[in-house]
Amino acid sequence: MKIIKYPPRESWPELTGRPAIDSKMLQSAVQEILEAVKADGDAALRQFSRKYDGVRLVEIEVQKDEFNTILTDVDDDLRLAIEAARENITRFHKSQVEEIRKIETSPGVVCWRKNVPIERVGLYIPGGTAPLFSTVLMLGIPALIAGCPEVILCTPPNKEGRIHPVILYTAQILGIERIFKIGGAQAIAAMAYGTQSVPRVDKIFGPGNQYVTLAKQMVSTQGVAIDMPAGPSEVAVVADRFANPDFVAADLLSQAEHGADSQVVCLTDDADFVTKIMQAVEEQLALLPRRAIAEKSLAFSRMILLKDLDEAMDFANKYAPEHLILQTQNPEQLAEKVVNAGSVFIGAYSPESAGDYASGTNHTLPTNGYARNYSGVSVDSYVKKITFQTLSAAGLSNIGPAIERMAAEEKLQAHRNAVRVRLNAIAKGAGRD
Repeated sequence: MKIIKYPPRESWPELTGRPAIDSKMLQSAVQEILEAVKADGDAALRQFSRKYDGVRLVEIEVQKDEFNTILTDVDDDLRLAIEAARENITRFHKSQVEEIRKIETSPGVVCWRKNVPIERVGLYIPGGTAPLFSTVLMLGIPALIAGCPEVILCTPPNKEGRIHPVILYTAQILGIERIFKIGGAQAIAAMAYGTQSVPRVDKIFGPGNQYVTLAKQMVSTQGVAIDMPAGPSEVAVVADRFANPDFVAADLLSQAEHGADSQVVCLTDDADFVTKIMQAVEEQLALLPRRAIAEKSLAFSRMILLKDLDEAMDFANKYAPEHLILQTQNPEQLAEKVVNAGSVFIGAYSPESAGDYASGTNHTLPTNGYARNYSGVSVDSYVKKITFQTLSAAGLSNIGPAIERMAAEEKLQAHRNAVRVRLNAIAKGAGRD
């Protein structure tokens, strides 16, 4: 990690930047994939599976017989852990369901809003170096609570053309039956456009690498909604001299091991603590099975010494991290100052890993600074909020003159007439409630 001491505020925009990518080359590659899948459907998916996953797919969709062995491949302890996580995630997300509230905005005028589930949603579950079965829970549970009629799932296969058993198991216990063996930008293209095997969806959910993130952004301009731009993982930790260096180091490394393009940032106001954290990072890094990946991530990561915790929070809000961990003497006070973050972890015993798996909050969160204007996945992500209104004759009589005056000012005569003909009928006694 690069150590930066007391950076002036004018340097913050550069310091809050993420690892640079060759966007021109990336966009060209993703565009080629999108166009090929749109034109050739399943044939293109099979071609990209050979090219990127090294596998020749016979069936793109998981067949029923492939579910037969998952119980023997997923041990009892893991099944219990998944069930504990499912219960907490379900409990938290059920609390997000809104009841219909009818509001009489003026006498005879009643308005309300109703949540209507999106009809067809597609979930993208990264495979890569680690099968993220926890993301199946995070995306599948709110979709089911919202009541989405059709839920499909795409995830990359292994070299044998099979999906990891724990991903199949997790999908099965949620009732997600349509699973497709495709990953990367081609999976996003398949869900966006539809192919002979993969149905077109209305909204695409899920994190992924830079190719997946860009593909989602590109198809979102073509009539398909997305949850958010969710790319490589990141964390910012705010720590003072009262924090446990081993805890801080573990949190930094838990994100660094996600991928070489992940980024971690540590913000502190104590110069001596910098040395302690760096030492703890080195000690723990040496023991990690994914050390090589974490080392690459740390090369793009930063340890920043600031004058006080207020400045640290200013920097954190400027950085707008996916995950923000507050390990200080009074973390609840700092939490009140959070403006931009995907999810916040307060106190020494609130590791980011808890949110990744089992505390109940969702781990599909905005990255790359998008926490300034996006929220993480929730039940709201899977519904459309449709407004309704009903006006009685008396109600229209009450607000009709205001509507007429406003329509006239905007020179929209037909708008005015839609009210005028009704008010005339009411005045003649011909109006009906």
